[in-house]
Amino acid sequence: MFTSSQTTESTTTAPASVWTVGDHTVRRIDEVVLPARTGAWLLPGATTDLVSRTPWLSPEFADGQGLLRLASHSFAVEVDGTRVLVDTGIGNGKQRAHPAWHNLDSDYEARLRAAGFAPESVDVVILTHLHADHVGWNTRSEGDTWVPTFPNARYLASRTEWDYWAGVEMEESRRQMFRDSVHPVREAGLFDLVDVADEGTDVAPGIRLLPTPGHTPGQVAVELSSRGESALVTGDSIHHPVQMAHPELCSCVDIAPELAARTRNQMLDSLAGTPTLLLGSHFPAPTAGHVRRENGGYRLVPAPSGATPLDG
Repeated sequence: MFTSSQTTESTTTAPASVWTVGDHTVRRIDEVVLPARTGAWLLPGATTDLVSRTPWLSPEFADGQGLLRLASHSFAVEVDGTRVLVDTGIGNGKQRAHPAWHNLDSDYEARLRAAGFAPESVDVVILTHLHADHVGWNTRSEGDTWVPTFPNARYLASRTEWDYWAGVEMEESRRQMFRDSVHPVREAGLFDLVDVADEGTDVAPGIRLLPTPGHTPGQVAVELSSRGESALVTGDSIHHPVQMAHPELCSCVDIAPELAARTRNQMLDSLAGTPTLLLGSHFPAPTAGHVRRENGGYRLVPAPSGATPLDG
């Protein structure tokens, strides 16, 4: 078992970062680098002093003042001709309570196409959980209507996740997110709920959903495996590498913080010292790496684009 308008500064000409996992090809599809203030809001326990005392975080994952670097992106996986997208980011033109999410205008769709993942060619969309920064590109605007961005795909989410949100009283901002980014997909008949077993559930050859509860009750991580090699997409079980050095650090939006910390510890313990490649759903470049034990916690040894799980 392991949520002010802004525009991306990068251009569509930048190549996607690519990793190989056996016969799988994994591409990071960038959406936006999040504002510097995001880290302090999301992980309030990660003070600049604490971050500065974790030197391996700099310069990739934190700046010289101890401010965390975070990003929004998807992972696009090609598996035997099947095109799978893990999470869909924040989305364009969405009305959101959080200023970093609100009314975004990025070239994400053009990046998908440049990487060979035109929206109409995507077969499966995996949603690690139903938060605004993971479901936004589920839909795009067509006049005054939100329509599925990936019209030929099956959108997969954990049944536990769906049942939780269906059973709680949501604030208006979250109801808005469901109205513009989840319900249109469900109403189009493209939304599938997956019963995720404790040991994981296969959803495609070499792709398994693993339960990682805590941040949300039904959150999943995504395990990729092929020819003896493996990788794990974290979802929000780990928002930032500082939580590897300090697994007890929890997000301000974790629904069950103690469970989230326990899940994170179990995940890191299982990965430490193995060749499995960890792919962080909000980690800035280099985004991927191997887990090693250090000073009673863990650290990420970065694996640059083009690396395989056995590198490093």
